[in-house]
Amino acid sequence: MDLIWKDRKRTLFGLPWSFTKYELESERLFVKTGFFTQKEDEVRLYRIMDIGLTRTLGQRIFGVGTIHCSSADKTMGDFDIKSVKNPAEVKEKLSQLVEEQREKKRVTNREYMFDSDDMDNDEQL
Repeated sequence: MDLIWKDRKRTLFGLPWSFTKYELESERLFVKTGFFTQKEDEVRLYRIMDIGLTRTLGQRIFGVGTIHCSSADKTMGDFDIKSVKNPAEVKEKLSQLVEEQREKKRVTNREYMFDSDDMDNDEQL
């Protein structure tokens, strides 16, 4: 697979002094952590259900942000891509790739919407 994006978790002053690395390919996202004991997690993009972006004041000053991913992956679950440069651009690219993969794999996300009044009526039955 071709590498689309990569970065490190940024710490003090937005500098990449961390042992957490992120790599994005067209079908997968990798999170690699550790120095002595290294761990590599992988999530298939079609398993990502929702993506959000958080930027604290300190993160905005140094041009970084944290992307939160809600995932159906059993090992990773919900996870954060912490303190990366150009987070809005990365979030948009990730979102586009997730949609492409979900269409390609024909995966749907079913959202159940209900009214709280409906629950009261069901309980009375």
